[in-house]
Amino acid sequence: MDSIFQKKWVVVVTAIFCSVLWGSAFPVLKVSYEELQMASDDVIAKIVFAGMRFLIAGLVILIGLFITNRSKLVVTRRQTLFLVIFGILQTGMQYFFFYNGLANVSGMQGAILQSSGTFFTVLLAHFFYTNDRLTNKKALGLIAGFAGIIFANWGQELQLSFQFTGEGYMILAALTSAIGTIMAKELAIGIHPFALTGWQLTIGAALMLMIGYPQLQEGAIVFTPLGWGLLGYSAFLSAAAFALWYSILKFNKAGEISMFKFITPVSGAILSAMFIPGEHLNGFIIGAMALIAIGIIAVNYKGRTEKRLVYQQDR
Repeated sequence: MDSIFQKKWVVVVTAIFCSVLWGSAFPVLKVSYEELQMASDDVIAKIVFAGMRFLIAGLVILIGLFITNRSKLVVTRRQTLFLVIFGILQTGMQYFFFYNGLANVSGMQGAILQSSGTFFTVLLAHFFYTNDRLTNKKALGLIAGFAGIIFANWGQELQLSFQFTGEGYMILAALTSAIGTIMAKELAIGIHPFALTGWQLTIGAALMLMIGYPQLQEGAIVFTPLGWGLLGYSAFLSAAAFALWYSILKFNKAGEISMFKFITPVSGAILSAMFIPGEHLNGFIIGAMALIAIGIIAVNYKGRTEKRLVYQQDR
């Protein structure tokens, strides 16, 4: 099963699928806040909601892995320590910043700021891996990708104000996501990608619930049938996106596949237009998709010389 994630077309399709799933989180969470009647300044309610989402996602993956291949769940003492740190960082810290930051900015602003995680990942990969340096092609890809983000959000009530609990939190969420990507690539050696996802989500969720649930005020979260459905979908997208992303990350360069995350905010904008009243598609979205496509092609295209070198190395 692992070898399939080394095929280029599988990597591309999987990366796009994961990015679209993550993009759907922006409208889903915005609708969830309103449907569940959570106050924008209620930090505890958002911690608890995020903890519920990730606990469900993590347990589903772990139970599924236990049924299909339980030997993959076994980890060493060193790996256990890594999983605890990774779960706290990648799930606990990242989504504390993400959930609370998103509540204080527009969905479009959140998409722009969260996309900075791609920039952080490419830069970190440059310093961590000798075969994943920042090249002219990657620089072109980054420029095209960010231009696409700006195009996608131009005229969408983009505000240039800054508050630490809003824009600041979103940037910190993006930074922790980038650090988590490098950690997963560098330190998760010997851990099955699905096990990594399941333990990461479960450990991070447990921390969130231990901190948040005792402090949760009565009536802070009001569940409805739609609210439960949104929670279920949120859990599914986390489980699927993280598990598949770590699977392709295991066999591919972090800097190259992270470029596909530029699709996330554009897909978020498209889905927001579909499901959030008052938001509509326009020509800027189409232009953004074209720029992002250029960026992805620039990073992943290999000329004849590069293909010949890769072929010789494989032999």
